[in-house]
Amino acid sequence: MRIVDAQVHIWAASTPERPWPVRHAAHSALPLTADELGRQMDLAGVDAAILVPPSWEGERNDLVLAACEAHPRRFAFMGRIDPADPELLQKIATWRAQPGAVGLRFSLHRPGMVESLNDGSLDAVWAAAEAHGVPVTVLLAQAQMHHISAVADRYPGLSITIDHLGVPSSVPMAERFLNLDRLLDLARYDRIAVKASALPSLAPDEFPYRSLHTPVRKVIDAFGPKRVFWGTDFSRLPCSYRQAVSMFTEEMSWLNDHDKEWIMGRGITEWLGLPFENPGHT
Repeated sequence: MRIVDAQVHIWAASTPERPWPVRHAAHSALPLTADELGRQMDLAGVDAAILVPPSWEGERNDLVLAACEAHPRRFAFMGRIDPADPELLQKIATWRAQPGAVGLRFSLHRPGMVESLNDGSLDAVWAAAEAHGVPVTVLLAQAQMHHISAVADRYPGLSITIDHLGVPSSVPMAERFLNLDRLLDLARYDRIAVKASALPSLAPDEFPYRSLHTPVRKVIDAFGPKRVFWGTDFSRLPCSYRQAVSMFTEEMSWLNDHDKEWIMGRGITEWLGLPFENPGHT
């Protein structure tokens, strides 16, 4: 079974030559490089990964682009773009011409950001992404999923993936799945998928994180295994990379081999049209 991690951040230190914007702290003081990530993937038995530039680095894609150029059969990326960029439309039109570029990622869960789904500031992004076949992933809380319904209604050809089962880490532990039904309602849109990513970091218990099994099963039952994508957000895992894999492949006994094949890699490979049909370590 081919295993593809739906989300991993890599980043470099903030330096005068390459400073971070003032946003929030990194997942760890020590940067995570593509080379180190590759070593960890080898140990965990992960074949390939979707790289996502972290928000603390701003709208930069240089590191993920370099990693994809160096390892085209192992990495692809969902990049960031500034909606106010005067070259926005041209960049989206040619986005997938970049090595490894398979889509765009937006973090909209924080105060002041979710409003962009209503004030029209992202309409040009959605329209261009729909027109040019550029999938998007969105980090948004379950309670905010009605905004995604509105986007899906206006742009029916746009492929949208919801990150982390719609549970940003900023949501209090006791409230993380109170609005799960709002996420499940999005299953009626066949161009909306869900990342089952970063889950160990969202759980109140320890491996194998049985508290998460029921919400995960509900999501898979609603969307089907072809539209639920396993991922780790590796840099903030409270467990080993291998445990993040085995949480799905070994501990969720109700998943059959067909389900696991789609959830662990085939689904996101087909959804994004990934460039590594036969992932290797080059």
